[in-house]
Amino acid sequence: MTFKAPDSLAEQIAHYLAERIIRGELRERERIQEQKVTQALNVSRGSVREALLILERRHLIVILPRRGAQVSELTAHHVTSLYALTIDLYAMLARAVIEGWKVETDLAPFIDIQQRLLDSLQRGDIGAFVENSFDVMRAAFPFADNPYLQETLENLLPAISRTYHLALERRKGEMGQFMGTFASLLQAIIGRDHERAREVLQAYGQHNCQLVLATLAER
Repeated sequence: MTFKAPDSLAEQIAHYLAERIIRGELRERERIQEQKVTQALNVSRGSVREALLILERRHLIVILPRRGAQVSELTAHHVTSLYALTIDLYAMLARAVIEGWKVETDLAPFIDIQQRLLDSLQRGDIGAFVENSFDVMRAAFPFADNPYLQETLENLLPAISRTYHLALERRKGEMGQFMGTFASLLQAIIGRDHERAREVLQAYGQHNCQLVLATLAER
């Protein structure tokens, strides 16, 4: 039996601020003032400072000497660097699933997520769709059994989520394309085809990266 400790107060504050950044309510280079957050949430300043350190580790803010915390910029270089790394990490996860599944029931979590993604698509619920898409990654973690890979991806997840929201808010039809990509990836996993899985992920990453870059260029 395993137990998951409840999120600390600092984690809860970090999650609240992260959601605002991801959804664009807090914009690039906007300052996050400790005192305002403390008063708005009725929490201690120490907890807010700890939350800001968490957000810095997750690449959503930068903490500058004498200027404090501000929302990190989304530049073309940041986006291309992020996708270059995460697609390679996703390919590692896909390979672990391909090599690790034994019977079809091992893949049941992915089939369940596929249905939840379809439900979110039909409702046009971008937030739920993005969250469900990351559940694919989390369902693969037990196959990899690599805490360093898991920690790296979890820390990158908010930054990735931020780019997904940016792109999908402008082009909601992309949710349908993701469904096609996921279906192709599942076929490659069932067929134990490492190369095909990597090809699917690379094509998806390149496409999504270009979509985000085009969205940035429009702003």
